[in-house]
Amino acid sequence: MAERQFTGKHALAVFVAAFGVIIAVNLVLAYSAVKTFPGLEVKNSYVASQEFNERLQEQQALGWDIRAEVNGGLLILYITDKTGAPVEVAELQAVVGRATHVKEDFSPDFIFDGQAYSTPAALGEGNWNIRLVAKDRDGAEFAQRVPLYVKG
Repeated sequence: MAERQFTGKHALAVFVAAFGVIIAVNLVLAYSAVKTFPGLEVKNSYVASQEFNERLQEQQALGWDIRAEVNGGLLILYITDKTGAPVEVAELQAVVGRATHVKEDFSPDFIFDGQAYSTPAALGEGNWNIRLVAKDRDGAEFAQRVPLYVKG
């Protein structure tokens, strides 16, 4: 029986196959990332950067703290002031969704019960983001991304 030798052609085939697999996987992952992530946080980043400090000072002056939880089929937002007292905002807009894609995003209608804001929500297990904008009675804006982990 003749012994087979590992030649330069074999080495080239191994390297081409290995790098081909690496390149194919990278292309699939890049396509998936671009397809599922909208990539847009603000419409005009220059304008947003120019207004950032004023918005930050206005938001810090409110002294609000926000905490979220899921309990009994409800998504609950606790908005409290510097003393820990519940805050009833003049306006509340929120988008709830996954951090990695937008196909499960929804805008809930929160109801204030005197202590917290709640809305029915069936959130699957994993990481969620609540991107909210709240305004006080004077029109001061509070914008924050609230991360939420839902256990299974």
